[in-house]
Amino acid sequence: MTDVTQTPERVDEDKILPIVVYALYLLGFTNGLTFLIGLIVAYVNRDAAGPINASHYTFAIRTFWLSIWWFLGGLALILVGLVLAVLLIGFPMMIAGGVILSLISVWFVVRTILGLVYLLRGEAYPRPLTWLI
Repeated sequence: MTDVTQTPERVDEDKILPIVVYALYLLGFTNGLTFLIGLIVAYVNRDAAGPINASHYTFAIRTFWLSIWWFLGGLALILVGLVLAVLLIGFPMMIAGGVILSLISVWFVVRTILGLVYLLRGEAYPRPLTWLI
């Protein structure tokens, strides 16, 4: 009797452009324009990419849009808190907005580094559509 276990076929894909997307995302904290360039690169290359790179492009795109929505929510809390600070009731809103902006920055960096780790291992991101990590 022979053992018919098959090893999964390893697909070698060019990792350069997904690495560029992740690097542009990390550089975006010094220059906000690189966030958008990374997003455009991910959108342009997602459809033509193989399964591994496609999961990373999807993950990067989703990371960008989720962070934008949370960023806008935190910014809105800060702005409304500024207006209401005249009445002294806006300070908790400003603090909450600052906490959201801080947490979303950490969340963005952690997701980007995790995606980069999976990519450098040659693995697809296991859950590219998740909200968490």
